[in-house]
Amino acid sequence: MFSNFESTPSLKKKLKTTEMNNPFSGPFDHLTEEIIFAILDHLHDDPFSRKSFSLVCKSFYAAESLHRKSLRPLRSDLIRTISPRYPSISKLDLSLCSHVEDSFLISVSSAWKTTLRSIDLSRSRSFSNVGLSNLVTNCTGLVEINLSNGVALTDSALKVLAEAKNLEKLWLSRCKSITDMGIGCVAVGCRKLKLLCLNWCLHITDLGVGLIATKCKELRSLDLSFLPITEKCLPSILQLQHLEELVLEECHGIDDEGLEALKRNCKRNSLKILNLSRCQSISHSGLSSLINGSEDLQKLNLSYGSSITTDMAKCLHNISGLQSIKLDCCSLTTSGVKAIANWRASLQELSLSKCTGVTDECLSIIVQKHKQLRKLDITCCRKITYASINWITSSCSSLVSLKMESCSLVPSEAYVLIGERCPYLEELDVTDNEIDNEGLKSISKCSRLSVLKLGICVNINDDGLLHIASGCPKIKELDLYRLTGITDRGIAATAGGCPALEMINIAYNDKITDSSLISLSKCSRLKALEIRGCCCISSVGLSAIAMGCKQLTVLDIKKCVNVNDDGMLPLAQFSHNLKQINLSYCSVTDVGLLSLASINCLRNVTILHLAGLTPDGLTAALLVCGGLRKVKLHLSFKSLLPPSFRKYMETRGCVLYWRDKAFQVDRADKDWNLHSGKSFGGST
Repeated sequence: MFSNFESTPSLKKKLKTTEMNNPFSGPFDHLTEEIIFAILDHLHDDPFSRKSFSLVCKSFYAAESLHRKSLRPLRSDLIRTISPRYPSISKLDLSLCSHVEDSFLISVSSAWKTTLRSIDLSRSRSFSNVGLSNLVTNCTGLVEINLSNGVALTDSALKVLAEAKNLEKLWLSRCKSITDMGIGCVAVGCRKLKLLCLNWCLHITDLGVGLIATKCKELRSLDLSFLPITEKCLPSILQLQHLEELVLEECHGIDDEGLEALKRNCKRNSLKILNLSRCQSISHSGLSSLINGSEDLQKLNLSYGSSITTDMAKCLHNISGLQSIKLDCCSLTTSGVKAIANWRASLQELSLSKCTGVTDECLSIIVQKHKQLRKLDITCCRKITYASINWITSSCSSLVSLKMESCSLVPSEAYVLIGERCPYLEELDVTDNEIDNEGLKSISKCSRLSVLKLGICVNINDDGLLHIASGCPKIKELDLYRLTGITDRGIAATAGGCPALEMINIAYNDKITDSSLISLSKCSRLKALEIRGCCCISSVGLSAIAMGCKQLTVLDIKKCVNVNDDGMLPLAQFSHNLKQINLSYCSVTDVGLLSLASINCLRNVTILHLAGLTPDGLTAALLVCGGLRKVKLHLSFKSLLPPSFRKYMETRGCVLYWRDKAFQVDRADKDWNLHSGKSFGGST
């Protein structure tokens, strides 16, 4: 319970001083340090509660200051102000700060010289080798650094980084300018590395990877995705005694012929996770060579690769510890399936999403053997029928996740079996299927359900949703995309019965009114709301959401034509955590956009076809909203904004995306069948 508690003399002294200076101390001031820290441990993931806690009394304020170990500031310039209050920071996440100068890193290394162990600079620019050098030299306890997306980082930066002798985890994803020389410096200097991510570092070859494998003997995880490497670097990699995870996604230079030599030289290794997705040059012979000696393998990803034939499946026959395999978009043969059924392993996770060749016979063979399956993905397996669901539910009663979007031949009565036989289900995706109210009535028996996706299931109405609301109180994510049978009645029941709701999609439903949003405003944990194309919603309902759902981070109100500036003002006042919003086709003007610009957390905005928006209003809003990282605008505005202004926005870390899209009266009518199940986060 008190695992994060550290009783320090400084804390005792600070709390005692606080108490002495406050003669009117209340009952809370007499709580022990252990109790105070235990309370804060339980509030770790809730910033609102932590803030409220610190305002209770002076001793709580002091305790919260010393207890906090991590920070994720919105702007880098805030650090100088808040660093004196939080002297014990060990983890600093700067992924929201695009502009980080050397002076800032120097301040960080001074403020938390002895405590800082982890820093994330994956979205940060503007610093040079000077700032980086100061950081790694002064903060000798640093064990984690994330420099991903550092397209301007060169080998000289890695030479500086090599001075971080205690470094254990390093992310360099998409640092496309670094070469073997730079990674060689890291290999020599950072001998304690346990995790290294080099995906998309396109100038690193077998030489650099070989140096890493030779010098960094403690490596546990190595990501080499998309690198122009060949099999030449693999022998030294597979000889790493502690390596547990190896990612070789889309490494086209590795093929069967090159891997053949491994079979003769490889000894037993400690590999547990292997990702060979998109490696289409590796067939059964190459796979056999690569996993030779990998007797502890637990997770394997062969997605978008070669056909799963008998020979391919037989390669894995004797790996008794294999728990998870992903075969997405592979061609599956019946003989290959039978070979999978004969494996010594008992699978817990199987993904066959978009696999060709998946039939009722295939699934029946697999699930009768692998009865311990907990996660199954059969998305877009369009040949399966009632028989498959019957076999799955009767054989795999321990399922916690079932994804079966667009299994169009599965009849409505099959979904009753899911509720009757899979009581432990936590995630169910039946998007674009024939499920009806009776199916939902049965599924409502799955009381642990937290994710339910019902998009484009046209046979569902309020009656079915009422069953879910009464039987599944743990629902956090609910997708009702294009369910035109759902009305305010169904949403009201959902809001009342699912208090833990965090995400809901009710897009393109002309029966949804402000009444639904007023009901949802009682879901205080709501973080993502997609209501695009709900033409009966107005600023009244949106205002209720703003006032009631203060944790809201993602909002899509595209084509909510009755939403105007009156809805933006409450968002600006109450939705301080809003990070992403789509305003396209709304009735918002310069006034409303300027109001939104005051939200410090706002990062992504899409504003296409706002009739009331002027170039001056747009410019003013973009200037005021200092945290913006991505803005999608109509191409017609590009010539109206000065080049110097566009350059300034780019320097500040904000990318302007220009879209040349004609005004669409109702795109909904023609693209409903393109729904992909990715309900939240889209902003087109």
